[in-house]
Amino acid sequence: MPVNEFAEFELTKEFRDRFQQALDEHDGDFVYTSLEEVNPVDITSLLYEFSSEESKYVLDLLSLQVQSQIIKDMDSDARKNFLSIYSSEELTAIVNLLDSDDAADILNELPIKTSEEIIANLDSDLKLQVIDLLRYDENVAGGLMAKELIKAHWNWTVVECIEEIRKQAESVTKLYAVWVVDENERLLGRVALQELILSDSKTLIKDIYDDDIVSVETYMEDREVAEIMRKYDLESVPVVNVQGQLVGRITIDDVVDVISEQAEEERQLMSGITEDVEEDDSLWKNVRARLPWLLIGIFGGMLSARFMGFFEHELAKVTAIAFFVPLIQATGGNVGIQSSGLVVQSLVSPGYVEEGIGKRLVKVFSVALLNGLLLSLIVLGSTYLLFSNHQLSLIVSFALFCVVLFSSFVGTITPMIINRLGFNPALASGPFITTTSDLLGLTIYFLTVQVLI
Repeated sequence: MPVNEFAEFELTKEFRDRFQQALDEHDGDFVYTSLEEVNPVDITSLLYEFSSEESKYVLDLLSLQVQSQIIKDMDSDARKNFLSIYSSEELTAIVNLLDSDDAADILNELPIKTSEEIIANLDSDLKLQVIDLLRYDENVAGGLMAKELIKAHWNWTVVECIEEIRKQAESVTKLYAVWVVDENERLLGRVALQELILSDSKTLIKDIYDDDIVSVETYMEDREVAEIMRKYDLESVPVVNVQGQLVGRITIDDVVDVISEQAEEERQLMSGITEDVEEDDSLWKNVRARLPWLLIGIFGGMLSARFMGFFEHELAKVTAIAFFVPLIQATGGNVGIQSSGLVVQSLVSPGYVEEGIGKRLVKVFSVALLNGLLLSLIVLGSTYLLFSNHQLSLIVSFALFCVVLFSSFVGTITPMIINRLGFNPALASGPFITTTSDLLGLTIYFLTVQVLI
């Protein structure tokens, strides 16, 4: 069924409860009828609500083609647990219907014994492709690519190339172009489908192919591949080995997961979570992922408290000084996070480095200067209205101005340094910047108090 003919699906509590009742009663007719016209992607989301045994009961009622699509779309961790209740024979039937890259991903998640049993019984063509893919690490282009593609030798005619497309049409479901190789299988270029259709049937491929193409090597990291496809707006990119031979291709849907995982990793780092973790993971894994940055935050808070003790005399003279400590700390933290967040986002662009750090710092300083002036003027007027103390108003507004400048500088330069050291610059955001800005803000504030009182 074409994608646009799938019925619209919404997972409501009422439907989930009714579906659970059907599962409890083994009402296969209701289960099948409910899902008959539902997109496999939506069925995958639905199955997360039920146990592995219940989900398998549902899949057994559906066609093998739909089963393979659902299992392919499953989250890796959930799929690993789910497939443990399948026999090798059942898994072999499912894997035989997948593209080589998806088949290799699933086999990598299975126990070695099960994986070898499945490989031994795969269709001959798929077996060879999967064995080749399993040689590569999953985080490089070789582990990301699919072996299914259409290639044409440069001395073929257009009619021979079209005949090859017809032969491979069943196994190559996503056809964006035909890759051109020489007699040694080295990649030369590509021929657009439109060019093939418009050319005379006796025209040689070498006369119409485009040699201006972008390719990636098998050992290239998946994040680099994703960046190349984003930069050049590619739907598909060929993969070559160290000899320049065409060995596979990567399509845009293959890198979507890479981009999503990268964004999730950076989001967690910026939130102060040190490893990949989800809410339904084990209690200890959740604690372990969150505890390090929380400890750093506590340590920073204790340092702040100790630091304030050094200025006990000033606090005793003007108790209202203590009222503005949260304002100073919160503003410094917010400015630092804003600055670091923008830098982390910009660091993914190669042009960021090419523009030069000096130019960036000048712009950051200008923005911080203007923000600092506006905020300090607002605080100056508000503090005077609330406390009618001219000296206190000057101290708080001047300290806030300095905090904005310094926090902006720290928030900008820290991710740059971390990135230069080879670490993920997202580490510089969130709790790290907040704690640093709190200490920096207190230092500036109380030094200002000491000088001006």
